[in-house]
This record gives sequence, structure tokens and C-alpha cells, in this order.
Amino acid sequence: MEYIDNLPAMDLMRSEKMTFVQLIIPVESAHRAISYLGELGLLQFRELNADKSPFQRTFVNQVKRCAEMSRKLRFFKDQISKAGLSISGHPGMQPDLELEELEIRLAEHEHELIETNSNSEKLQQTYNELLEFKMVLQKAGAFLVPGKSPAVAEETELEEIHSSDDYVDTASLLEQEIRGTPVQSGIRCMCGIICRSKVPKFERILFRATRGNLLFNQAPADVYITDPTSSEMVEKTVFVVFFSGEQARMKILKICEAFGANCYPVPEEINKQRQINKEVSSRLAELEATLDAGIRQRNKALADVGFHLSRWMNLVRREKAVYDTLNMLNFDVTKKCLVGEGWCPISAKSQIQEALQRATFHSNSQVGIIFHAMDTVESPPTYFKTNRFTNAFQEIVDAYGVSRYQEANPAVYTVVTFPFLFAVMFGDWGHGICLLMLALFLIAREGKLSSQRLGSFMEMLFGGRYIVLLMALFSIYCGLIYNEFFSVPFHIFGQSAYKCRDATCSDSYTAGLVKFRDPYPFGVDPSWRGSRSELPFLNSLKMKMSILLGVAQMNLGIMLSYFNARYFSNSLDIRYQFLPQMIFLNSLFGYLSLLVIIKWCTGSRADLYHVMIYMFLSPFEDLGENELFWGQRPLQILLLLLAMIAVPWMLFPKPFILKKLHSEISRAYVWDTPLF
Repeated sequence: MEYIDNLPAMDLMRSEKMTFVQLIIPVESAHRAISYLGELGLLQFRELNADKSPFQRTFVNQVKRCAEMSRKLRFFKDQISKAGLSISGHPGMQPDLELEELEIRLAEHEHELIETNSNSEKLQQTYNELLEFKMVLQKAGAFLVPGKSPAVAEETELEEIHSSDDYVDTASLLEQEIRGTPVQSGIRCMCGIICRSKVPKFERILFRATRGNLLFNQAPADVYITDPTSSEMVEKTVFVVFFSGEQARMKILKICEAFGANCYPVPEEINKQRQINKEVSSRLAELEATLDAGIRQRNKALADVGFHLSRWMNLVRREKAVYDTLNMLNFDVTKKCLVGEGWCPISAKSQIQEALQRATFHSNSQVGIIFHAMDTVESPPTYFKTNRFTNAFQEIVDAYGVSRYQEANPAVYTVVTFPFLFAVMFGDWGHGICLLMLALFLIAREGKLSSQRLGSFMEMLFGGRYIVLLMALFSIYCGLIYNEFFSVPFHIFGQSAYKCRDATCSDSYTAGLVKFRDPYPFGVDPSWRGSRSELPFLNSLKMKMSILLGVAQMNLGIMLSYFNARYFSNSLDIRYQFLPQMIFLNSLFGYLSLLVIIKWCTGSRADLYHVMIYMFLSPFEDLGENELFWGQRPLQILLLLLAMIAVPWMLFPKPFILKKLHSEISRAYVWDTPLF
């Protein structure tokens, strides 16, 4: 087990012994010293500037600079993600970079990228407007040119019927517009494009605003068009409105603006339409080439940033942490040194001193860093030494609660109990093999995956790779006991111990089976599968085994509390916490576990549900066929009395004793305090 790193048993069971230390660091070597200490991660500084706001700290400007650089890096990361590029650089493959140089480079990259994005957005908006204009020219021309009208047959019929010149003077406005006859009363038109979903309301509002004095024509666009304002692909409709008068024009313009409709000038002459269409198509081709060149230039710049992004983010994150730590320190009287206090493991003092010496040497400082231990009445923090194997289990325990200083570490037992209890529920060696392959893959690619940015789920799975490994191994073991391979039984260890009594016997009924050989050597006999007794047998087995495991784990937890109380010489917890808890747990659930074991060993048909229920309801009645051993009823009465005594014993004495001790300490403090 190379991952255990030869840790002594006491290092695993108890937290590291801590000492309170003080550091006096010259200003010229403070940054490098804090950086080296942060890499070790063995010194926890205490806040010495709690009375100052964050804006009154000494290094607040440096923290702001780091925060601004972090914002720029997040901006680059978002832009790289939107462009569909990847962060390809590796932090260890790139040279070091100073923070000031990085700040200048980030400002240059941000300015270049913002300018490129602004130009691209303007060009894209112009391109979208020209695309809409082209669509309006294509669709609106059919309404403006007589030969291109959709109602060609109706126009021809009208021209034949009303071919005389007298009819022109008496024809209605609509008929004159359909025939293409120049109207002397000043008919005008407005062309534009609007989202298709808004067309019914748009047409209704126009009709009401002009009191019906208009002609509204529409034609759906053949393709989805990008809206210049929202930059979204929407389905649009081209419209042409014929009206008369300046007042009607102003109303229509306001309604178009309210509905987000874009209006474009379309001439009535076919020659001018063709000329404008040609110019628009040429302009679109130029804009498309320009946009493609801009996108290539932007992607090239983003790729260059993405190659260094991981290293830059690590550098800024580290520098911000250094300055945040420096803000926790105080200046001495001379303002030439920084004073810091904190906790560190006693075993790590030599490593910390070596790091401080390297910081002094690399900073070319003439004054060394003073590092010495101090006495304090504060309670030390809890620090457990972990590695790749034990770290995930320690995080599981810390998620429920962190142990006090020098308490027994439950993570040591969690290494076994957590994956094993999972396997008791999982219990399938086919699924266990799949889980094992996944765990081995994550462990084999450990070096590569640890340097990559993973998603939230994959990061959680990779962090618990050794937990998955143990869960898979225990699942295979429990699956062999349950004899389940993807919920199918197998004759792994030979044939069943039972066979049919005669030819009329069916394998699906255990009543017709007889035992002809020794019991199945390992796990559940496959003959139980498909039998009439399969469900009661397997449910009873798994349920009772779960009770035994649960009671054993609860006893283990209470025993750990005893050793903690003994280690701290706390007799109060032993007398009024450990003893009543052990009595209450084992008087009820411990007794139930004993009955399960006796029933397994004797093959009794006693109903344990009945025994436990009537142990409370009718403790003095005769047990009858549910009696498993001699003296069971007096023992149950005794255990019931002990459980009833343990409840007040566990709840009431300790709070009152603690209150009394607190009052005595407070009284003694008042009498010992001098009046003047």
C-alpha cells in the first residue's frame, strides 16, 4: 500500500499535534515567504486585523488588481467557450511570468478582443440588415411591379374588362393599384419585414390606426433570418403597406417602430430594383468575407490566450491568496517588518523553517525571518494528515462534522465501513466488475486527469476514485455471497445441495426438494432462486444482516466516544453519556441482534417481530412458541427496565452538572477579581 506513505497509526487515529507560532518577516521578503508557506499548506494564520475593514488593509490595492485580472481571465474563458475552442496549454510546460507583466498583457488582450468584438458586432448587424433588405427587395417587388404580381390572372381580366379610358377616372383606388395605373391622388407605399408571430396584431393595429385607408400585402420569407437587433434566428414576413397622406405615414412609422418592424426603401421601377439588388448582393459578399477574416483573427487571438490561460489563472489565484494572507498580518513598530501568528503541526516546523530560509535567500534580504513558538490558551485547530487514498474518506467525514483537536478520527474506520455498507446494498458481482473497470480506468489515467479541468460530476467521481475501487471490490465479494450476477444466479461453486425427490418434482418448489450433498460451499444456494421461498428467505437474510451490521457500527461509534473521553480524562462523559448509551442500545437493539443469531443457529421458527413488540406491550406474558432459550422472559424484563433507566440517566444529569460547574467557576472568578 504505497498510498499509506508509512504513516504511523497515531497519525491516522489522532489529529496532528499543533503549536502556536509567531513570525516576524521583513517587508522585502514577505511576499516570497507567504508564497512558499502557501505551497506547503502547513501553517494556518490567525486574523490580526479584524478591527479593520477590507478597504483599510495594507495590500488592498494589490487585491483589487488581482480581482480585476481574475475578471479579465473569466472574460477570456467565456469568449473561448463561446468560440468553441479548448484550453490546450499545460501549466507546467510554460515559463514563469511576473504579475506586472501579466497585468499589461491581459489589458492588451482585453482591449484587442473588445475592439474585435465591437467591430464584428457592427459588421454582423450591417450584414443582417442587408440580408433583410435583399429579402424585402425579392418579395416586395411582386407587389410593386404589375407583371410580378401574384394575381396576374385577375389583373389581365380587369385590363380586358376595363380597357376604356373612361373607366380609369371612375375606378376605385384598389382597382387602380391592382391595374398598375398611376394614381393621381398620391398613393404611397412602405415596405418592411417583421416577425411572423406579430403579423396578425400588426395588421389589425394598422387597420384601426388608418381607419381602413390602406392596403396591406404580405409574403413569408423562405428562410429563417437573423434579427439585427436581438441577433436571434426568427421566422419573418415581408409586408408592403399602400397608403395616402403624410399623417398616415407618420402613424405607420410609429406602429412599425413599436412592433420592431424594420422598414426599407424599395423603388417602384423594376430597373432600380434590379440595380439595388445587385449592389446589396455585392455588399453582402464583401461583408461575409470580412466577417470570416475577423472570426479567424479573433479565434487565433483566443487560441493564443487559451494556451496560457491555465497558468495565468493559477498565477492570479496564487497571488490573490498571498495578498489576502498578507492583509491578515500586522506591521511592527518600525513599519519594516510584518508580524504574523498562526498554528502549525509540530512535525512540520522543520519544513516551515526551511521554506522561510529559502524565501530569505531568494529575496536577497539582509535580515532573516524570526520563527518561534508561543503559549496560548486557545484551542488548536484540527489537522489530519491525508494522502490520495485517505483524502476522499476524510472529506466524507468532514462533511458531517470535523473532530475536535486530538479526538479519534472516524475516517480511519470509514475506509472500510463506507464501501462495505454500500456493497451490502449493491450486492451484485456483475455490476461490481463494471464498477471496478471504471475505478481502474480513473486510477490508470490519474496523472492526466488531475491536470485537466473536469465537469462537476466527473470531478466528484475522479476525487472518489479510490472509494469507487473499494466499493467495487466489496460489491464483488457481497455479490458472490448473494450469488447474483446481474440479478441472475450462477452455479459458481458446483451444483446445488438439493435435487428433486422424483420426476414429478418441479425446481420452482422447495417442498419437493431433498438434500443430497453438503451445503453450498460459499454464498446462497442457487436452488433458492425461483422457488416459492425465495423472497422470504433472501429478505430475511439481508434484513437481519443489515440489523447486525448497523448495531455493530453504532456500538463502534459509542466505543470511540469512550476512548475520546478517556483520552481527555473526561469522567463526566463516561458516566453520563457512554454508559447509558451503551445500556440503552444493547438492551433493545443489541438484544434483537442476539435473538437473530440464536435463531440462525437453532433454526427456530420464532417470530422476532412478535417477541420485540410484546416485550414492550406485555412483558409478563408467556412467550409460548416464541421462546428461544431458557430464562428469556426474565431477561427481557431486566433489559426493558435498564432501557427505561438509561433514558433519564442519559438526558438529565449531565446538563445540571455542567451548569453547576459553570456557576462555581463564575463565582470563583468574581471573588478573585480585584476591586481596584
